[in-house]
Amino acid sequence: MKSILKFFAVTVLFFAGYNGYSQDPNFHVYLSFGQSNMEGAAPIEAEDKTNVDPRFQVLEAVNCPDLNREMGQWYTAIPPLCRCKTGLTPTDYFGRTMVANLPKNIKVGVVNVAVGGCKIELFDKDNFENYMKTAPDWMLGMIKEYNGSPYARLVEMAKIAQKKGVIKGILLHQGESNTGDTLWPKRSKLYTTI
Repeated sequence: MKSILKFFAVTVLFFAGYNGYSQDPNFHVYLSFGQSNMEGAAPIEAEDKTNVDPRFQVLEAVNCPDLNREMGQWYTAIPPLCRCKTGLTPTDYFGRTMVANLPKNIKVGVVNVAVGGCKIELFDKDNFENYMKTAPDWMLGMIKEYNGSPYARLVEMAKIAQKKGVIKGILLHQGESNTGDTLWPKRSKLYTTI
């Protein structure tokens, strides 16, 4: 009887692990979030769309039918990297510089979730709804693209990214809407420990 139970336990464990996923340790993923510059405030020039190494990938965080991109899928990181009609971000040339200086067997992926003009409180998983009550109308459409919670979308995409690669770091560009806020460093530290 013990051998039958042992066989059954091993079989269950085997099939439970069968549907698992394998992370590629050579696929380095960076989560990037913040406001206007991280969203892409700079215009995209023709030269920014050429010679992008396919080792530099972006995990699309929203559906972009005009770009033939679907949320949750990896693509060569040709800008825009944030949302469908945003501009050039610091993430663009961060990734290009990384792949240019890493061994050829290393790929770099980015997940970019950002909202221009937002305060860091928009990425507070417990209180973002309170912040949204005071957010200007022009910002609400951008937030809606993330199903109403940029933080939740970033976490959702991070989980998808971990199926393929290993999260190596977080890139944050935010602060102009929190100018003079003495709690900003503490909040930023808290929100980057996703």
